[in-house]
Amino acid sequence: MILYIAEKPSLGRAIADVLPKPHKKGDGYIELGNGDCVTWCIGHLLEQAEPDAYSPEFKQWQLAHLPIIPEEWQLKPRSSAKSQLAVVKRLIKQASELVHAGDPDREGQLLVDEVISHARVSVAKLAATKRLLISDLNPDAVRRALAQMRSNKEFVPLATSALARSRADWLYGLNMTRAYTLQGRKVGYSGVLSVGRVQTPLLGLVVRRDQEIDHFTPKDHFEVLAHVVTDKGEPFSAKWQPSEACQPYMDEEGRVLSRRLAETVVSRIGGKPALVTDVSNKDKKLAPPLLYSLSALQIDCAKRFGMSAKEVLDTAQSLYERHKLITYPRSDSRHLPKEQLQLVPEVTAAVMANAPELTAGLPGPDLRLVSKAWDDSKVDAHHAIVPTGKRMALSSLSLRERQLYQHIARQYLAQFYSHRLMSDSQIKLTIDGGSFIAKASVERDPGWRVLFQSNAKEGLSDDKDANKDTELDDISQKTPLPVLQKGDTAQCQHGELLAKQTQPPKHFTDATLLSAMTGIARYVSSEEIKKILKDTDGLGTEATRAGIIELLFKRGFLSRQGKSIVSTPAGRGLIASLPEVATTADMTALWERQLNDICHKQLSYRGFMQPLITELLGLIQAASSTLPVALSGVKSVSKPFKRTAKKGGYRKGAPRRTAAKGTSSKGVSANPRSSVGAKSSSKRSA
Repeated sequence: MILYIAEKPSLGRAIADVLPKPHKKGDGYIELGNGDCVTWCIGHLLEQAEPDAYSPEFKQWQLAHLPIIPEEWQLKPRSSAKSQLAVVKRLIKQASELVHAGDPDREGQLLVDEVISHARVSVAKLAATKRLLISDLNPDAVRRALAQMRSNKEFVPLATSALARSRADWLYGLNMTRAYTLQGRKVGYSGVLSVGRVQTPLLGLVVRRDQEIDHFTPKDHFEVLAHVVTDKGEPFSAKWQPSEACQPYMDEEGRVLSRRLAETVVSRIGGKPALVTDVSNKDKKLAPPLLYSLSALQIDCAKRFGMSAKEVLDTAQSLYERHKLITYPRSDSRHLPKEQLQLVPEVTAAVMANAPELTAGLPGPDLRLVSKAWDDSKVDAHHAIVPTGKRMALSSLSLRERQLYQHIARQYLAQFYSHRLMSDSQIKLTIDGGSFIAKASVERDPGWRVLFQSNAKEGLSDDKDANKDTELDDISQKTPLPVLQKGDTAQCQHGELLAKQTQPPKHFTDATLLSAMTGIARYVSSEEIKKILKDTDGLGTEATRAGIIELLFKRGFLSRQGKSIVSTPAGRGLIASLPEVATTADMTALWERQLNDICHKQLSYRGFMQPLITELLGLIQAASSTLPVALSGVKSVSKPFKRTAKKGGYRKGAPRRTAAKGTSSKGVSANPRSSVGAKSSSKRSA
């Protein structure tokens, strides 16, 4: 008997739908017509044992117990999933062959692997286990995936990476949370001071941004525009470029701080000839925007529709599981494998039937085009989020579902339109000894951009150059420059003084905070770490980011002011109380890189864990020797730290959930597969 183990019931049903009939539905499984079976997990069937499972004394929160470091990691059945775990284990023992059908990511890999390990299957059966990777729940896509199964052994590094991540998150989060919560009580803070290697640096980003805004002092600066006209009467404007002699009157960013200097330039250039010293024209092609990863989708939908990260994820999950209109949404890839080129006619036809308004009045897509989105080297366990070949009346969808589907579909269609053609031109002038530059960027052919013509009305920019800071740039974007050659002379009619003032940075919003999480290298302070980070390395994962942001709101560390996300007094006090390494992105960014290295067999489990434990020992020692005085007098927003008689030791709102993330004892198992499922009961937590 072949047993297919899906991550959730919806995936299990999709697999069974294309396998031999008739089907016989059992309690937690489906028996197929040929005797094979399909079963499923319900999220995590297993969770970490409570610390007191290792030693009763750990039920009490005491600094003397820290750091708690398990020797042998223990798992226990989730109370709400015991019956399903029993069903899966029984079927695993009866099966002659296993097929792992977890979600196509490192967490989905571990979720099913931990159950297989818990069932203690034989070495031979484990070696023969197949891996089924499904990112589209429509029948044809499931059949294709069944025909392309791989050995589950290929994905051991993926599971090992997830295992290392979950254990490291528990070690760090449990110990740091207990340490600072206990120290916080000594200064009168009654709430739980939750610390995590992702949530805390994220909070740190917001706190530091808020502090920048609070302490910002506006600075006046000045620019000069020369309004020039050619011999043919063609007007254009050029911006003054201060010389080295002006350096004493400028700041480190090259802005002129002296109004008198700028006024002098204005008075001197009026009515003077403008000699053309250089002319350059450059044509460039802009490729269609890449397809969507979850974070890219969340960022764009926050800008366009005002959706939170969690709302985007929940809506995308519905489009995937319930309606089968899009592929697997928890993806960090923006590319597709080239084998999917064969699906282009089917998918584009479905999109045109489902959402004809996307191309109404426009030329149709050219299916012969192959954009840079098709790249096998940038696709691993999962690919970009794209529409499926399913046809469906969108009127049956909710507003958010319809908006999200159209958004994803338009990005897919853009791959089959030509490049956007731009012509960039620049004219350098000398006016009364001063240097001036005029720039223009003119669209020659909109190409794929015709699909995005409504973006300006909806608040979404698809062009990196769409938002410029100066009036000159705004003018240049709209007005082509006249045709001039080096040596030509024009006339400066008059100069114009532009008095400006530096602006403080803006508060984070859902879109900009997600953007910061995905491009975390910009916020890493260590130049050494910054060098090894890629733009794709991020804070958290595609699946966890929305939940982490929401968690900080629930714990009272962040709040909303309109569209702005700001830190609360409790959030600021926590960041001020922690060592810098715990509040910046350097550590977690490096973790993500190392976890990725484990996936690619470039780092071992032990090579990741041992340095982490050494660092943790120092952090706990530092926490024990200092008090979080910045939290003195700060009122807790979360529920107070309080023990009850309830099993687990703490009521909801106290750190029971953190404690449940891990276990206790001392040392780390040398074999990362000794308890392959040792991860949090919450799959997407950090």
